[in-house]
Amino acid sequence: MRTLKFDLHTHTNNSPKCGFLTPEKLVKKAISRRLDGIAVTDHDTIKGALEARKFETENFKVIVGCELMTTKGEIIGLFLNEEIKSRDPFEAISEIHKQGGIVVVPHPFDKFRSSRFNNVDSIVHLLDGIEVLNSRCLKNESNEDARKYALKKQKDYNLVMLAGSDAHFSNEVGHAYNEINVDNEAYDKDPMQALKVSILAGNVDVSGRKSSLINHAGTKLLKWKKRYVSY
Repeated sequence: MRTLKFDLHTHTNNSPKCGFLTPEKLVKKAISRRLDGIAVTDHDTIKGALEARKFETENFKVIVGCELMTTKGEIIGLFLNEEIKSRDPFEAISEIHKQGGIVVVPHPFDKFRSSRFNNVDSIVHLLDGIEVLNSRCLKNESNEDARKYALKKQKDYNLVMLAGSDAHFSNEVGHAYNEINVDNEAYDKDPMQALKVSILAGNVDVSGRKSSLINHAGTKLLKWKKRYVSY
């Protein structure tokens, strides 16, 4: 077995309202932070993730993902091959699973985010994981509530608890990460499949810290510039 550190929630400039880093810069920053890989989860597209894959190395891998805004709030798909077309949460989850992907609800109890999923109970039976540590949650209670919920539902639905930095800027990359225990031989043969199997089996420990309020202010400024300033 080997233990790999992956940040499973990051953004590039392909996220139109919040991303700042190019896919190449995101990968380089993650490597400098001694991560073994990241999931690129841009809003409503896998373009940034596919671009980031061009900069993989033998020791650093990129999971193709997407943070999708459905009609009921955001879900994350990991290990994707194609864009998710539907915005109905049930249909979108079905699309993700048909691709062999896994479905995670990010920051489900962050009351400061209007994008959070409105009623997790309505889809919990279809989920693979819950994000219980998001570095951009303003209050610790948001992550604590997510962990309590995951633990409560784990027995019935076998939910995996995961972490992500939700990085918009370079200094946030790796603020939260997952230590994923994978089989050496399986990983050498097919890294993505080995990672997926290990995550679904719950062979994951989460660690991390909150992002600075300065980064939240930076995101608001970035949104303002993209909305009102033409280049």
